[in-house]
Amino acid sequence: MLIEDASLYFEITKNRVAYQGKIQGRPRFSVLLYADCSALCHVIMHLYIHIPFCKQACYYCDFHFSTNMAQKSAMVEAICTEIGLQASYLPSRHLETIYLGGGTPSLLQKHELEQIFETIHRYFTVNPNAEITLEANPDDLSLAQLQAFKQAGINRLSIGVQSFYEPHLQQMHRAHQAHQAESCIKLAQDQGFHNISIDLIYAIPHPDHRVLEADLDKVLALSLPHISAYCLTIEPQTVFGKWHKQGKMPAIDDHFAAEQFDILIKTLCSAGYEQYEISNFAHAQQYSKHNTSYWQQKPYLGIGPSAHSYHGNTRQYNVANNAQYIKAIAQGQVPATVEHLSIADQINEYLLTGLRTQWGCSLRYLEQLGQASFVQRQAPIIARLTQIGHLSINADVMKLTETGKFFADRIASDLFVE
Repeated sequence: MLIEDASLYFEITKNRVAYQGKIQGRPRFSVLLYADCSALCHVIMHLYIHIPFCKQACYYCDFHFSTNMAQKSAMVEAICTEIGLQASYLPSRHLETIYLGGGTPSLLQKHELEQIFETIHRYFTVNPNAEITLEANPDDLSLAQLQAFKQAGINRLSIGVQSFYEPHLQQMHRAHQAHQAESCIKLAQDQGFHNISIDLIYAIPHPDHRVLEADLDKVLALSLPHISAYCLTIEPQTVFGKWHKQGKMPAIDDHFAAEQFDILIKTLCSAGYEQYEISNFAHAQQYSKHNTSYWQQKPYLGIGPSAHSYHGNTRQYNVANNAQYIKAIAQGQVPATVEHLSIADQINEYLLTGLRTQWGCSLRYLEQLGQASFVQRQAPIIARLTQIGHLSINADVMKLTETGKFFADRIASDLFVE
């Protein structure tokens, strides 16, 4: 399927944790709301830990990280201290998922992982079948490191492959080489890691689609249960952003990106993968439980600099500065900004994230949030989007159609309330 008006093509972000966007001109933030809470909301909790270190800066990345490892030990100590300080933040202390993101958590040494997990178990109970994910770069996944991850309790790896094509890895300033991307996955599988996700980036400028097609062939040959695929974006504070401003790098071609997105969907879905979220594909329903919790409005605690937390009608986010974070935690203070979410915020953020998933948005829940006014107020817009084939409504659930997926952000913004 090709897009007639590529200017409406949505921009898929590369955020691995929560979609980032703008609502009513506000600054970029992580969206953490999704749907109607179930009775389990007060029982099942989720923990995210941000490890803000990388070997080198990828040219597209605008996440919070540092390439200076001098504070790594102090950071691990601060993270463990914050876990204790924030232990009562969640409605319960029973964890269903733990996610170590970054940055590059695979840079942690065995004793640092042990320190973090000992602290987690001191303050929380962890479900024996909990999903425990660690983000890793291919060049870090040695046999010894994989064994250390296993011993720490890691049972899911999210590997930042991005591409199996060497020139693209070099263009993005990735630390690993193409052969390491494939070999590390096989090594991890040999060590008993079967719940593996990889990140891919598409829409990297190229004369044709052969690189993406070859990447997908490798993905399918590796029999991976989960793929996260993100459209390359040019963020202002990145190297790519600076090059773009200087005229050294063109803007991402929307038509090319739309074509690649279409290839991605058709290839993976025809191979038995389920596109359960715009950027996420799972085989045999092996969804990311942790990331799904963000989309289903389940409370979670974020630990570490720049980490976000969500608890009912508020969101808080820690300072994105390593030195300031360590200093504040040492003084017994959590350096977080708290944001109280208005009804409009909750509706708009629910639309923004919910429409990106296969579960869509509950009109009943929107009515509850909007005090029985959402459907009435937005009826003309809903009718128009349904008529042109971008939305479908079935059993009180509003979802994007296959065509609508190409316009997800535009559709959500059309439905926003003030």
